[in-house]
Amino acid sequence: MDPFLSSFYLIISFFFFLLYNPNLVFVHSQIPSIVGNDHGNITQMQTYIVHVQKPTNVRLLRFKDRINWYKSFLPNTTVDSGEPRMVYAYRHVISGFAARLTAQEAEAMRAMDGVLLAYPEETLFPQTTYTPQFLGLNRWDSAWYDSEYGAGQIIAVLDSGIMSTHPSFRDAGVPPPPIKWNGNCYWGQPICNNKLIGAVAFKNGRTVSPEDKYGHGTHTASIAAGNFVDDADVLGQAKGTASGVAPKAHLAIYKVLHNVRGGKLSVAAVGGDTLKGLEEAIRNHVDVLSMSLGWVSLEMWSNSIAVGSYAAITKGIVPVAAAGNGGTSASIIANDAPWILTVGASTTDRRIRATVRLGNGEEFYGETAYQPEEFNSTQLPLVYPGVLKTTEAEICMNGSMDTFDVKGKIVLCVLGGNTNIEKGEIVKAAGGAGMILLNQPLMGNTTISEPHVLPTSHVGFSDAWKIVTYFKSVPNATAAIIFEGDKFNVRPSPSIAYFSSRGPSLMNGNIIKPDVIAPGVNVLAAWPFEVGPDANLLATSKTFDFQFGTSMATPHVAGIVAMLRNNHPSWSPAMVKSAIMTTAYKVDRDGNPIGDDSQPTGVAASVFAMGSGHVNPLAANDPGLVYDLHHYDYIHYLCGLGYTDSQVSAVAQGTVSCSKVHAIKPEQLNYPSVSVYLSSTSTQVTVNRTVTNVGDADTEYTVDFDEPDGTHVYVDPPTLKFSQVDEKKTFQVTISMKGGAAAGKKGQVSEGQFAWVSGKYYVRSPIAVTFR
Repeated sequence: MDPFLSSFYLIISFFFFLLYNPNLVFVHSQIPSIVGNDHGNITQMQTYIVHVQKPTNVRLLRFKDRINWYKSFLPNTTVDSGEPRMVYAYRHVISGFAARLTAQEAEAMRAMDGVLLAYPEETLFPQTTYTPQFLGLNRWDSAWYDSEYGAGQIIAVLDSGIMSTHPSFRDAGVPPPPIKWNGNCYWGQPICNNKLIGAVAFKNGRTVSPEDKYGHGTHTASIAAGNFVDDADVLGQAKGTASGVAPKAHLAIYKVLHNVRGGKLSVAAVGGDTLKGLEEAIRNHVDVLSMSLGWVSLEMWSNSIAVGSYAAITKGIVPVAAAGNGGTSASIIANDAPWILTVGASTTDRRIRATVRLGNGEEFYGETAYQPEEFNSTQLPLVYPGVLKTTEAEICMNGSMDTFDVKGKIVLCVLGGNTNIEKGEIVKAAGGAGMILLNQPLMGNTTISEPHVLPTSHVGFSDAWKIVTYFKSVPNATAAIIFEGDKFNVRPSPSIAYFSSRGPSLMNGNIIKPDVIAPGVNVLAAWPFEVGPDANLLATSKTFDFQFGTSMATPHVAGIVAMLRNNHPSWSPAMVKSAIMTTAYKVDRDGNPIGDDSQPTGVAASVFAMGSGHVNPLAANDPGLVYDLHHYDYIHYLCGLGYTDSQVSAVAQGTVSCSKVHAIKPEQLNYPSVSVYLSSTSTQVTVNRTVTNVGDADTEYTVDFDEPDGTHVYVDPPTLKFSQVDEKKTFQVTISMKGGAAAGKKGQVSEGQFAWVSGKYYVRSPIAVTFR
């Protein structure tokens, strides 16, 4: 399972008055070093992110001058260990630096003239090929053909690095990088090529190898822009041609995720490295950021990805990031800044089927990537360690088989605690012949195809409950696992994966997040290691694996962004985002509302689970109307959130006085979705929106809407007439309580939508009304 581990970052920003002489000497009082005194020592040090105000009376023409200026804030240039205090000096993502400080030194720094903020860096964690076809992409038609497969676009992948020799990263048919490219590749030619044009890595101030020792980065990079590879499969399953969403786009790799404490589940990034990766990506002139990492934000001004992404949009770069794998709990949403395109995870209609047949004849569909032909599919005895009623036994932790005879039997194991592959290794070591993985209640019906080490079937919760009930009610219970390989057109699909994080955001003023959903379950893509029961550390020349997580959904959307930028080079980042959001669909392949795997079949997913809906590349290429935003619009929005001048200035990289800025409430941001609060004291809200015509000239749109329960919706004007392309029209949406304060219970969320309809175009925006 692709882990989404916790972390949050703190960013320290501070302004000061700068004096200058011809030798670039900076005159101000330095903070005293306290390393080694009674109040602190080297073991108490950690990296702090420091924002400083740009000098008003000096131009820092050389980066060396900027570094000297930054160093003037430090108590000294090295710590007692001999390490340099300064970890990174930034120029593009923030005005500031990362430095090793004790808490006392940071506190002293806050007291300096012009200091805005001071806090430690955060830790970020990863959010873990049929999918292009599922998205409607094919070699001879569709958005692929129209956009030249994303050729010429540079996708920056901030992740755990890359296996550069994988065939997914060959450059057959890929043009040379554009002249604007300003980066470098660690390996050089011939390993680096027209596909893999950049690869660098940053770790605590050091430049290290970008080789992927985890797999996450290789997988996400190939989803975004992997080249076509024929005869791809995982242990013989899902055979076919693998490719990324933008197979002719260029890849620039920025390794910021590293192993911590050992083990695959301990891969993380820290804020300083992440900012450095974003700094280099901006300096290198990339077009799209694909970021499958993050954690639930404290505030946007203290979130490295949010701050770095804001710097990116000022340069016309589109940031795409994972919503996180926080599951069904409300408000566990990552990367929720409105200038980021935030992506949740959905399923497709393909399953790698392994059917469980019980001794009483009942059958249940499960999944696994390991399907050995020689496995005896006759009935075998069942064992359920969960009868001990301990968590360790139920989830098959190490040692949980000690009191059971599992030799030649099939073991029932509940998900959780360790990886599913590790559960199989424990069962196999105890002599088990097979394993049935059982979802917990909130995991619902999302099942995973993994390269297990023994015959396995992973079943959804409703089936898991029936299997356990059968085991407890029948003496000498038995089961068989029957392998059936690839199955397509499975229904319902798509649906929301149980692990995909849900909103609403607690930090962005209730702007709906995620923005969209994309395939994030059982995604076949490049992998740097052998998988399955015979795996070793040496990968073949063409190894693939299935992975799942919002990490996998994110690069799908990054690839779509690359294609849209090829077709619409003049569109701003906000216009690209709007095109993807307003053309997303909210019904499944059977025409029913997209469901939520964590809920019973037939229960529709909420707007805070799927945002505007499932991405549709072909429709996004010709959306009709778009909602545009300039980067300064977000400054009005940040001031409207109540942030201090220092906090907003840290994001803006310039002096901002909110008292002089026209602050707006979050719902007034020209966003492609609408979310408002209504209460007994505020029974009506009117929001303003402006759309830009990017479709046909001389087009008339009429509004169509579904009112959220308990409300009235009024749109003025109800008709928009455009006579030319790029023409703008403004309208208002008024949402009021129906029947006064009694319309909705406190905390209840009511959903609806409005759409501008022309006959050719259908430009839809979701509405969320929260009663309080």
